Amino acid sequence: MTGRRKVLKSILMGTGALMSTASIAGEICGLTPAQTEGPFYPIKDQADKDWDLTQVQGRARSAKGEVVYVRGTVQDENCKPIVGAMVEIWQACHTGKYNHKADPNPAKLDPNFGYWGRSISDKNGNYLFKTIIPGAYPATDTWTRPPHLHYKVHLRGFEELTTQMYFKGHPLNGADRILKNLSRGERELVIVDFKMIDGKKTGEFNLSLKSF
Repeated sequence: MTGRRKVLKSILMGTGALMSTASIAGEICGLTPAQTEGPFYPIKDQADKDWDLTQVQGRARSAKGEVVYVRGTVQDENCKPIVGAMVEIWQACHTGKYNHKADPNPAKLDPNFGYWGRSISDKNGNYLFKTIIPGAYPATDTWTRPPHLHYKVHLRGFEELTTQMYFKGHPLNGADRILKNLSRGERELVIVDFKMIDGKKTGEFNLSLKSF
């Protein structure tokens, strides 16, 4: 990670910039609902898999698409922050294409997009990603998936969580077959409202894990 990226991450995850996610989580405090991993979990390793998916190491250009920041707190079922959890995300690029050989979508890949990132929850349980809003894509002839991020969270002593995060207000959310399998309360936990904070479009997505 470059010095500039380290400084930016430190600022965004600092107590002044990061809202009190622990207190926000305390209001909802339910376990994050599990959702399908899907067929496009990364199978090929990549050298650059840090918290910033908008910039690939060694490339001068940034990814195409609308840049967003996703942050939150990893916590247990009692809303206690979890330190050192591995938070992974993977997603399609702005065209709706995954960097996976099994993806039949004919859309073009973005060589300047990271597709897969990792963040470790800090001493307060906080994590952060910088990415883009992915494109929608056809899952079947009659079903188009709304923009979403895939998540996998794991740490020894806790049940591994695999889930997905969605963007509030997107017109395809209401017809999505995976989202519709969740209860209304569960949908509220995985659909995130993005707002402008310090000039950056930012969403809060807290992750609650069940301990063994």
